[in-house]
Amino acid sequence: MVKKVQKSTASAAAAGASPLSGAIKDSAQQIWLAGLGAFSKAQAEGGKAFDTLVKEGLSIQRKTQAVAEERINEATSRMSSMANDIGSKAAGQWDKLENIFEDRVAKALGKLGVPSARDIETLMERIDALTQQVHQLHPGMAAPKPVKTVKAATKPAARKAPVKAAPAAKKPAARKATSRSKAA
Repeated sequence: MVKKVQKSTASAAAAGASPLSGAIKDSAQQIWLAGLGAFSKAQAEGGKAFDTLVKEGLSIQRKTQAVAEERINEATSRMSSMANDIGSKAAGQWDKLENIFEDRVAKALGKLGVPSARDIETLMERIDALTQQVHQLHPGMAAPKPVKTVKAATKPAARKAPVKAAPAAKKPAARKATSRSKAA
């Protein structure tokens, strides 16, 4: 560049122009040509560069998707384990609540004097034992029928519908006089 400037200054001095303006023209011309060369090279290699950028973008997208799926799987497993823990705790609390309710109902029924199923079963066993003792003391007595448990339902006796008498023969109805017969 320096050599060209010196040449151009010598030719400019011979021509009578200022050496500085010639150097600026030459520099501007060289910058312009360098820009055209870069543009031409970019056009020629631009397709290749674009394809390279697309490939890099695709690989980055795949990597980020893999990382995102991994994070989603981790979050899903954490949430499902938390849900299982909460469900088991809730089931335990529900069982406790059910036991408390049953105890309170049993206390209330006890205060009202309603015997429990256990009390009734004990009473049935005592009745059976006493019945056996009575039979041992009086062997000639007829054996009683077994006592039905509380759970067996008794059926009420079927009601018979009253028998209706046959309807009586109808008497012919007397005709009412119409207004025409009165007028005649």
